[in-house]
Amino acid sequence: MEGGGLVEQARDHHHNKVNVAGHHHHHVGYMKSKVIRKRKNCSKNRKVKHSSFDSALQRLFVSCRDVFKGIGTIPYPHHVQELCSILDKIKPEDVGLSSNLPFFKPETKVKGNLRVTYTTIYKCSNFSLCCFFIPATGVIPLHNHPGMTVFSKLLLGKMHIKSYDLVDPIKNSDVSQLRLAKLKADSIYTAPCNTSVLYPTTGGNIHAFTAITPCAVLDVFGPPYSKEDGRDCSYYKEHPYDAYSNTTVVEEEGDYGWLEEIEVPDNSEMDGIEYLGPGIIESI
Repeated sequence: MEGGGLVEQARDHHHNKVNVAGHHHHHVGYMKSKVIRKRKNCSKNRKVKHSSFDSALQRLFVSCRDVFKGIGTIPYPHHVQELCSILDKIKPEDVGLSSNLPFFKPETKVKGNLRVTYTTIYKCSNFSLCCFFIPATGVIPLHNHPGMTVFSKLLLGKMHIKSYDLVDPIKNSDVSQLRLAKLKADSIYTAPCNTSVLYPTTGGNIHAFTAITPCAVLDVFGPPYSKEDGRDCSYYKEHPYDAYSNTTVVEEEGDYGWLEEIEVPDNSEMDGIEYLGPGIIESI
């Protein structure tokens, strides 16, 4: 699951116009009537009084710190199991959310554009923890996660996820812009559900999210997007396999399609907001 998805300042570039002061922002809100305010940047979260040495979020942070060691890190199977075990148990309240917040009520109407909102819980060069808030019918368009492993946990809502893996992940500038891709997922997920994992070239590295109801997604990016390190986000347009299948033969035609890399689409723009949920203690 992004989505990828999809975050922080390095990520702001591929969203092109992340709006931290625009008019399309919809308040997500936090428990105890705290309202998420727009943030001016997306760096490490500030310390808050209700940090806990044994909180679910703290355990996730410590595990990520142990697992992700920088560029080229692909978690071992037992590390994947460990992180999934932690994420599977994380609840909306662990990051300051609740299904009772107005944003997640089905009757809530979002005014203006259906923009996605994100907040960065924590970011360093090795990994980042981010939440995405997608209003009903909102979309995070088809995008990739180059050189990254991503864990996604749907905290609230119902969402359609479609994902692909490139059949030949090595890009050759001399070939057509169309890339053959195998469909990995095309399903609806409802919270609470198990954590999904994608890898640099497998597991549905190219995916798209469409919210059926208002959704909250917690993502772990290891490492985060970074244009400077060659991990800039690319976007894609889907084409049916049968439309361009004259020169390629695959075993299961129904499970394949063609992806065309496109310019940053308008509906990829996001609003960045300040994280005000439970904090992380870095000194542990």
